[in-house]
Amino acid sequence: MSEFPEQFDALIEKYTELLIGETTPEKKEMVTQYALYTFIAKQMPALVKHWNSLYPDGKEEMKNLIGEMKALNEAHREELNRKKKDE
Repeated sequence: MSEFPEQFDALIEKYTELLIGETTPEKKEMVTQYALYTFIAKQMPALVKHWNSLYPDGKEEMKNLIGEMKALNEAHREELNRKKKDE
């Protein structure tokens, strides 16, 4: 059996930790959705535009998720900077 699923999960877990400072299953799912959506938006913007028009509720959920990710990332960076100053 392939070890790839566990290896990839470790990548997502570390990315989540580095991005927002915590790695709960819910946060990992949020980060996975965020990363995939932003990747698709950059690679195929017309597809995302079409999806957004088909699913306006989904678009709003994604906007909320992106806002939450930004806030969590900023809080994590501030915490890291505070810790560096305290050293």
